[in-house]
Amino acid sequence: MAQQSLTQLAYQTLQQGKSLAGLAHKGLSTKLMEILAPESIPPTKPIPPRLFGELRRSMSALEQRDWHEAEQGIYPKTQLFEAPWIEWAKRYPFVWLDLPSTWKRREQKNVRDIPNQINAENYPNYYLQNFHHQTDGYLSDHSAGLYDLQVEILFNGTADSMRRRTLAPLKRGLNKFKDRNPGSLRVLDVATGTGRTLQQIRGAFPDIELLGIDLSAAYLKQASKYFNNQNGEFAQLLRGNAEQLPFTNNSMQGVTCVFLLHELPGKVRQNVLNECWRVLEPGGILVLADSIQISDSPQFEAVMENFHRVFHEPYYRDYINDDITSRINSAGFIGITAESHFMTRVWSANKPLES
Repeated sequence: MAQQSLTQLAYQTLQQGKSLAGLAHKGLSTKLMEILAPESIPPTKPIPPRLFGELRRSMSALEQRDWHEAEQGIYPKTQLFEAPWIEWAKRYPFVWLDLPSTWKRREQKNVRDIPNQINAENYPNYYLQNFHHQTDGYLSDHSAGLYDLQVEILFNGTADSMRRRTLAPLKRGLNKFKDRNPGSLRVLDVATGTGRTLQQIRGAFPDIELLGIDLSAAYLKQASKYFNNQNGEFAQLLRGNAEQLPFTNNSMQGVTCVFLLHELPGKVRQNVLNECWRVLEPGGILVLADSIQISDSPQFEAVMENFHRVFHEPYYRDYINDDITSRINSAGFIGITAESHFMTRVWSANKPLES
């Protein structure tokens, strides 16, 4: 019991430290922008004081849920502390060095500043831009190396906690196949990026076959580095478009997709969901995690609006007003559930057995 309390205290301390670090970074970087690049400051909506209290309560509820599900054994408690801390520490100075170019792109509204060597024919047009105003968009090793750290800072240290909300519904869904050898089960992570979600799935499901697909070769290289450092654990990583998944019908038992839909045009969102349905075996589970929306979290509307204004997210405003549940249903899924955790909305659904 004492060991449990010490571990929980260590987790709470870590989360508080990450939150304070994220707030400090954003506060200092904002002050620097006001001094060095005031013309790049975007107009934002004021945040009412009461909203800060709601945000803190929502973060606390997320932290409690994260700890509770680890205690239940949905994922090992060690996962609560796993992060490439040394690598992040080494890369942190580059986050600061990258800020002036980010400010300049925002000021100039230059959203197509991508590496010259990129062959545009290999990517859909909506992808060839600087999401978040970040250097090189998703198309360079530099971008891939900074991404996870930048996201942790953006969400005050809660990004991994929000990603882990996919694991409980995934475990419930895969339980339908408990009579099979775990090694025969396949789970695909769509838009896997640097592989953080895949790593979390691996911790919760050490024996299943994992696959990840992403459009960015640079981000897949980063994902491969992470997996190569995990005691030989392996995931098959492929470069490809989620609108045309290179897998046969009914070949997966689980599909996950985290933080993708808000960066897609509406029609593409539907195409991706249709493809997820196609590759799932009847009875298989789909788990999505993405930004909260106006309909489920109206109290955070100002936060969502400011996110759209501060960061280049061309499809975000459309996304927060989109009916994702209806899109999932239109793709053919049943048993749709949805719940919100701080800044993340999580949906789960099943492919009908008679499909």
